[in-house]
Formats: sequence, structure tokens, C-alpha cells
Amino acid sequence: MEGALRNAKLNPEDVDYINAHGTSTQQNDINETNAIKQVFNGSSMKIPVSSTKSMTGHLLGAAGGIEAGITALSLYNGIVPPTINLDNPDEGCDLDYVPFEPREQDI
Repeated sequence: MEGALRNAKLNPEDVDYINAHGTSTQQNDINETNAIKQVFNGSSMKIPVSSTKSMTGHLLGAAGGIEAGITALSLYNGIVPPTINLDNPDEGCDLDYVPFEPREQDI
């Protein structure tokens, strides 16, 4: 994430949405949450986070392309897609997750 921000010449506070890897595995979810907190510091709690894998499943080699397309549509339409079935995030997973319903927001 730090490399992507550097390549794009962006600061962490410029980011308005994170489409997380979000495979709903305990170890991955806490590691990803901690990485987001480390990279985005204080702004991490203000950035909506969701995982479109909750709707598509893990598409392996196609996952990146599909998720890039979904994220591009999210930017275009100003809608943060939800993570469906996110009832109880694991302890320590305390970011601004978007469960169940999409959120209208400029991103």
C-alpha cells in the first residue's frame, strides 16, 4: 500500500475507500487491519473499507481484475460496496467497515 501511494504521488489522507482483500479468515483479517492502520495512521478510522469478495467469492487469478472493475464503478457512481454477511468483525478489526448495505459517498 505504501508503494502504491508513492507511485500515485498520494498521501494516506487522499484515500477515500479501500477495497480490502478481506477473505474473512481470522489471521488475514487482523493482519490486513493492522497493515491499514500502519499505512494510513490516524486517517485509517475515517476510510470506508469493504471486501467485494463477500459477493463474488475469491476468484483467484481473476480477483484483481474483477475487484479493480468494481472499484472503478464505485468511484464513478459514488457508492461504497458493502461486505455482505459481516455480522461480527473479529477483535481488533475495528476500521470503518461497510456491512450489508452500500453507502453513498463521494470517493
